[in-house]
Amino acid sequence: MLLNRVKEVQFGPMKLYQDQLQVMLVFAKNDGQCGGFLRACERAGLRCSVARTPEAALQLFLETHHDVVIVDRRHSRRLDADSVCRAIRAVKSSENTVIVAVVKRPDREEASVMPLITAGFNRSYVENPNVMSCYNELIQLEHGEVQAQFRLRACSAIFTAMEQSEEAIEITNEDKVIQYVNPTYEAMMGYQQGELLGKEVMEVPESESKPDLLETINSYIQKGKEWQGVYYTKKKNGDSVQQDVRITPVTGQGGKIRHFVSINRPLNDSKMDTCGGRVPAESQTDIQCSKHKDWRKGSLDVRSTTSRGSDGSSQKRHSSMARIHSMTIEAPITKVINIINAAQESSPVPVAEALDRVLEILRTTELYSPQLGSKEEDPHTSDLVGGLMMDGLRRLSGNEHILATKQSQHGPSHMITPLSLTDIPQRVAQAMENEESWDFDIFNLEAATMKRPLVYLGLKVFSRFGVCEFLHCSEATLRAWLQAIETNYHSGNPYHNSSHAADVLHATAYFLSRERVKASLDPIDEVASLIAAAVHDVDHPGRTNSFLCNAGSELAVLYNDTAVLESHHTALAFQITTRDGKCNIFRNMERTEYRTLRQAVIDMVLATEMTKHFEHVNKFVNSINKPLAALEENEGSGEESMKTILTSPENRILVKRMLIKCADISNPCRPLRLCVEWAGRISEEYFAQTEEEKSQGLPVVMPVFDRNTCSIPKSQISFIDYFITDMFDAWDAFADLPNLMQHLDNNFKYWKSLDERNLRSLAPPPE
Repeated sequence: MLLNRVKEVQFGPMKLYQDQLQVMLVFAKNDGQCGGFLRACERAGLRCSVARTPEAALQLFLETHHDVVIVDRRHSRRLDADSVCRAIRAVKSSENTVIVAVVKRPDREEASVMPLITAGFNRSYVENPNVMSCYNELIQLEHGEVQAQFRLRACSAIFTAMEQSEEAIEITNEDKVIQYVNPTYEAMMGYQQGELLGKEVMEVPESESKPDLLETINSYIQKGKEWQGVYYTKKKNGDSVQQDVRITPVTGQGGKIRHFVSINRPLNDSKMDTCGGRVPAESQTDIQCSKHKDWRKGSLDVRSTTSRGSDGSSQKRHSSMARIHSMTIEAPITKVINIINAAQESSPVPVAEALDRVLEILRTTELYSPQLGSKEEDPHTSDLVGGLMMDGLRRLSGNEHILATKQSQHGPSHMITPLSLTDIPQRVAQAMENEESWDFDIFNLEAATMKRPLVYLGLKVFSRFGVCEFLHCSEATLRAWLQAIETNYHSGNPYHNSSHAADVLHATAYFLSRERVKASLDPIDEVASLIAAAVHDVDHPGRTNSFLCNAGSELAVLYNDTAVLESHHTALAFQITTRDGKCNIFRNMERTEYRTLRQAVIDMVLATEMTKHFEHVNKFVNSINKPLAALEENEGSGEESMKTILTSPENRILVKRMLIKCADISNPCRPLRLCVEWAGRISEEYFAQTEEEKSQGLPVVMPVFDRNTCSIPKSQISFIDYFITDMFDAWDAFADLPNLMQHLDNNFKYWKSLDERNLRSLAPPPE
């Protein structure tokens, strides 16, 4: 009999209500085992659905998000169970789903479960079609793994509530080591979460009126009692802040106190308690009036600001608003607009009208975005601009498309990782002999390393720049980090794979060796640039931001359709680095230096996003190139003025952004053979995206990249014309790169010659 049950689960002080369990059976054939689970589900009162193909299984899961998925793994020819499991695991909501593999009864000895775990299964079930056996398995799942996952989901909701709380929350373990702080705590105390987690509580509570306050607090919380009171503590900047605090012990396994939860709220010196006097610095459990005091009264009471018209509060509010309006908080652009407005008053009519037009332009938010003008008529340029510089346009039909995360296609497992720079294969060493030259052939290294060039080139380049010495990490740690980063690039992508990352790393290292770049940047900038280059496209799915936004992908939802991929690359890079001590190259850095390095890496990777391409280029030209040119024209100007321009913090940021942007799209400035190879790879990636957009009914963001009609020469000409020429002219003027500009000129002529012959391919046909 099917029971429509709603189950109550006790979770600490919470009562959670769990809906009827959803079970999906993935069996290619309706055999006895499938029938056994169907009848067991009916007997247990569980909702059950059946899928016969991997496609049907994924579609069913996307619609229902089952609690339990049981996959038949006995017959690989009928059904690739591991692929089904991976496809479901690629959906974010599957993290709380229990997936079971039905396996054959072993003939002799038990097989390893590691292949199952690697594929994403939680457990295995040895085939047994007996209904009672199937029933027992389902009941154990329901009361074991499923209930545990349900509680984990509840934990996620609780932590979300704490993240949103206006009260500062700190959780420590029994040894007073900080386990968690919420954003309000960070804002109140001036620390970042990463500076606190894993550290002992740094500031001992102090009180001017009760020197023995700490003993009082401990006497309560060590007995499992809650303590509430007021004490002083120091912020990061050294300021002392008075806090209203509640500390609650949390009892764990074995009845032992495992955690302490502290909820803090700062008090103003003029703040009075509900009894009419100042809150004393002692246990509030000893104060009679606190029994009637609501802990939340310290937060804003809406009624208190709206219903006190007779006691002068209305007048106070009016006074506050007047002060706000009198404040002179002006951005530079606001000051410019005010100056122009003042100038208009005494200007002739034609000048005033011209200044009106200037103000109209200044008030727009797209100050650095060019107007396409006649170039808009070129479909190749228009498509490139639309595909690379715009966010996706959602359809109004409400038809949501979910993009499942692609599985990383790792390189060959038999590839031997070098023990050190002196222990690498001869063929790899030969492929890297001229890595300091701009004409270095990354594709030779790709072949020599069997599509794993980033580890080898990274070891050599990072060694040349002394990265290990700067970070105080071992070469083994650096090697493990490079390996972890490269593993998360998709080798199946034609273009955005680890070879592209290695190519950008090479270009970055080349630019860092230029005299003016070296004069502008500090060692920490160099290290940040190399790290940013290595990670700048990690886990790239081979699709553009526009595609992800139109497809409603999980990443686009997570990052609000803004710099989706670039935000993901940086976040994942730091997650990979810090979650495993074996590859944490930042582990031995001083805290402040790490924060500076981290911010630089994030800023550089985000600069590779194309929507702000012209903003970055124009700022670089106007803030650096033009002032330098003016100094060079004025022969009397000293080196000090030039040094000021090169090394100011603002300009160093602009140099780093320009450096990685040029490294990222330097393909048209490479020797012709390399340029043509990269053009073919990026075109192949765009072709595949267009085909997927058409097959899924998504907006086609770059229609010219149709495999059957696209002219690759025209697309390259448009890309060079619109994005490359001006940027590299500016970069060459700064860094002095005549060889790159010569390659760019040669390559442009090559694509022009193909286009003039009406050829659409990468190369002319053989004569």
